[in-house]
Amino acid sequence: MNKVMISPSILSADFAFMGENVVMLEKNGADMIHCDVMDGVFVPNITFGMKMISDLKPKVNIPLDVHLMIVNPEKYVEKFISSGADYLTVHLEATENPAKTLKQIRSLGAKAGLCIKPMTPASDLQKYIDLVDLILIMSVEPGFGGQKFMPVALEKIANVKKMIGERNIVLEVDGGINAENAAACISAGANCLVAGNAVFKAEDKAATIRALKCD
Repeated sequence: MNKVMISPSILSADFAFMGENVVMLEKNGADMIHCDVMDGVFVPNITFGMKMISDLKPKVNIPLDVHLMIVNPEKYVEKFISSGADYLTVHLEATENPAKTLKQIRSLGAKAGLCIKPMTPASDLQKYIDLVDLILIMSVEPGFGGQKFMPVALEKIANVKKMIGERNIVLEVDGGINAENAAACISAGANCLVAGNAVFKAEDKAATIRALKCD
């Protein structure tokens, strides 16, 4: 999987115009829509839930990349998938039985993603490598947009890329992604970049998305 994808985070969007925003992102070259679901428990912020996903689903033809930053995500897997999540990513740190949760996601027809926070070792992912379709490396502490990229993520991306080998797994990185660090993330092995402020604050969003892909 050599193509670099951009999955803009709607956490940086104006929530009053969310439908228009996701349509705009698709028109400007986004490959997926990253939906950050936060519960105020696993992370200190609260965003949105299933209804936002179901309302956005018919607006776009690209996948909804749903990132659950919530405790006990297994309780909500079925509801998020039925609401329209194409990729559903849970945190390794948030579920008691990651393997069971990942199998549950796949059994319901969605792509299964597993995410780790900046301080969680990449080696913790190894035992789940054949159960995932996507691995998400956080390059900031999850919970809020607009944080600065943590360069320590680059080594972790490279380690996970080796772990993936020839498997068809999306290697995604999220947190502080911009034109200054996108190339380094791609060189380390990432093939999907989550970008919020970098896209939404740009005057020319299509040019920014192209630039982030480092084509």
